[in-house]
Amino acid sequence: MSIENFSVRGRLADTGEGITADELQLAARNHGMPLEGLRYDVTPPGLHYVLVHYDIPATNAGDWLLTVDGCVEQPLTFGLTELRAMGRRTVRVTLECAGNGRATLQPRPISQPWLSEAVGTAEWTGVLLADLLRLAGLRSDAVDVVFTGADHGVERGVEQDYQRGLSVEEAIDSGALIAWEMNGAPLPPQHGYPLRLVVPGWYGMASVKWLRSIEVIDHAFEGFQNAVAYRIRTDADDQGVAVTRIEPRALLVPPGFPDFMSRHRFVAAGTVPLFGRAWSGWAPIERVEVSTDAGVNWHEAKLGAPSNDDDELAWRAFAFDWEATPGEHVLTVRAYDASGREQPIEAPWNRGGFSNNTAQRITVLVT
Repeated sequence: MSIENFSVRGRLADTGEGITADELQLAARNHGMPLEGLRYDVTPPGLHYVLVHYDIPATNAGDWLLTVDGCVEQPLTFGLTELRAMGRRTVRVTLECAGNGRATLQPRPISQPWLSEAVGTAEWTGVLLADLLRLAGLRSDAVDVVFTGADHGVERGVEQDYQRGLSVEEAIDSGALIAWEMNGAPLPPQHGYPLRLVVPGWYGMASVKWLRSIEVIDHAFEGFQNAVAYRIRTDADDQGVAVTRIEPRALLVPPGFPDFMSRHRFVAAGTVPLFGRAWSGWAPIERVEVSTDAGVNWHEAKLGAPSNDDDELAWRAFAFDWEATPGEHVLTVRAYDASGREQPIEAPWNRGGFSNNTAQRITVLVT
């Protein structure tokens, strides 16, 4: 049997079809951040969301090498010691999986079944990608930059190393970091040990883990993860639009205490402090609104200070005091950023389940 025939193809769930065994297997390997983790300004590594496309590779910092070659004046090879000698920069970045919210779509794309918890914010330490590219010297024919990780697998019949590409302009202007630390400690294995790319403002698929090579090419990169996966399509034959920056989203820490199975919440009547985080990859968060009646009425929340002094693309805290009255209520929130983008109550459907920033809904019984 050929690789193509042995590999599972993408599809949409049938009407009424529950979570499949393949999806359950993915959900057991990957995990989201419990929404109570929104209380932390910086997400502890064990709570930060994880998405691993293939296997976590066996890696060793002692002999790890990163190459920079292609359309450059001087091809370079770095060990971690050489990279650290270039200096260190620490940046707080919110990362979100491009498939966050996929499992709530109808029909449901069969893949990692995220609800709304595929997010986390960490402080990443490393060297600027732009500094490495300047050191190598970009040639005049440079067009795209290709990042290759050590994880290897098959996707929709295509055997591949995990690779993503950015244009030269995106690679330089995005503030991308070649990171070796997460929250002040060496990268955990599931987060890319010993070296990874972190692209602020972009969905997590751009931040290649277990990074081993950077190649500058003289044409647009057409690898699988750019040209086939991570594209917004409404039809299987549609070429689609590339998934890039994170769309605005707000999430509440669910108040009170939960029912074990449904996660419905219980709170006592009176003043209930609501707290959450909002973020966007396009521009700083400008406003967050809260509804306690399923979107009939909206109230402006109080925003906390920006997470970073020099870069407001990490999440931002918000708070609202709810005067809760007895009965069943549905809480929802929506975010607005400084670019004019606003979070929709219902995001448009697409076949991959990408960029689904449909507003969160929490059912609460007030007693």
